[in-house]
Amino acid sequence: MLNCFNIIDQTDNKNIKDIISLTYDQRFIRRKKVKSDNGIEFLVNLPETKSLNPGQAFELDNLDLIKVLAKVEDLLEIKGNNLMQLIWHIGNRHIPCQIEKDRVLIQFDKVIGDMILRLGGKINQVKETFNPEGGAYGMGRTHGHKH
Repeated sequence: MLNCFNIIDQTDNKNIKDIISLTYDQRFIRRKKVKSDNGIEFLVNLPETKSLNPGQAFELDNLDLIKVLAKVEDLLEIKGNNLMQLIWHIGNRHIPCQIEKDRVLIQFDKVIGDMILRLGGKINQVKETFNPEGGAYGMGRTHGHKH
């Protein structure tokens, strides 16, 4: 089985052997057997857990590159005249969110959806790719911060 010990940040498409579509949660990875969209199996075996962004690539031990794409997943689209207040409540619960000009996307969560409705927001269940903001104490996801 092929192995991946390294992530490449920028790729040119001529070196790409295949792609792999991963959800936001699947893009948080250290050691796992995975399969590319066209069936190439490989073991991801990184020295530490990484939060992958679309466009990065797994570098396999045979030097092939497998480009990471964001996979469509179930999300909640949040809108409202009080969008800044709604964003505050989402952030207060440490929920990853993708902030756009007139909406916010979060992973589907019925409880949070109900909270947004109680706060006067509007929700719509959508299927889209999810690329939330990075954490304030790191470039991607973090496991918290030290005090």
